[in-house]
Amino acid sequence: MTLPLVFLHGAFCGGWAFDAFRAPFEAAGYETHAPDLAGRSPSDDPEKLGRIGTKTLAAEVIREIHHLSAPPVLIGHSLGGLIAQIVATKTPVAGLVLIAPSAPWGVMPTTLEEHGSALGLALLGHDYWRRPIAPDYGVARHATLDRLDRDDARRVYARFVPESGRVVMETIQWWLDPSMASAAPVYKIAAPVLALAGGRDRVNPASTVRRIAKRFPVGQCAYREFPDMSHWLIGEPEWEDVAHSALAWLKAKGLSPASGKARRGATVETPAGV
Repeated sequence: MTLPLVFLHGAFCGGWAFDAFRAPFEAAGYETHAPDLAGRSPSDDPEKLGRIGTKTLAAEVIREIHHLSAPPVLIGHSLGGLIAQIVATKTPVAGLVLIAPSAPWGVMPTTLEEHGSALGLALLGHDYWRRPIAPDYGVARHATLDRLDRDDARRVYARFVPESGRVVMETIQWWLDPSMASAAPVYKIAAPVLALAGGRDRVNPASTVRRIAKRFPVGQCAYREFPDMSHWLIGEPEWEDVAHSALAWLKAKGLSPASGKARRGATVETPAGV
């Protein structure tokens, strides 16, 4: 039984963000999936996107992974790292690889830039959380694609899509959300965890990723930092180092391609589109 890996992308992106990054995992023999999170396929109504929250994103991921032949390892970047944590509180997974993950409800920012980003959302209007938010090249170039050369940054940014204002609020201004939609209590997560951070990351800085990692009991979460990398760990020049670090951790945890444990009553064949 092949162990599935499910790659969960970040805000303003789609499954395409892992086109290159997932290749070393496939070469190692893993079954890989990189779905678009809910509301981000070309056929989706962009107006509905603004009302989709983190609970909906997690629920859609859970529905998709239940079609897989075995509980997967979830590999999430940025927002995808937060969704991976939420999913792992609600359904069994084999492991979590959190790449520059967004912090769950209750984890305080550690830098002035994070606080500034939260305050800056006011510029979008008091009701920004009810509508889609368009990507902004200046913001992406400053904080996410800052280590790519100009042509590569433009190429990646051209694929960015609008993001749900509700998801942004529940992630960045979580203290305004009494429903605690982005909560991911660690006592509900049984799987081993790897947290990876970029030392120059302005979006989810290493100090905050360390704080996320320290929430877990001793021995459950390993942490590694790439000092010269920023937020786009899945596509910066050294992205292969990140991928191979994750592969080495999977091997050390016994999560080899052939280690998947079949679900009771599950079929081996995965439905198209998952």
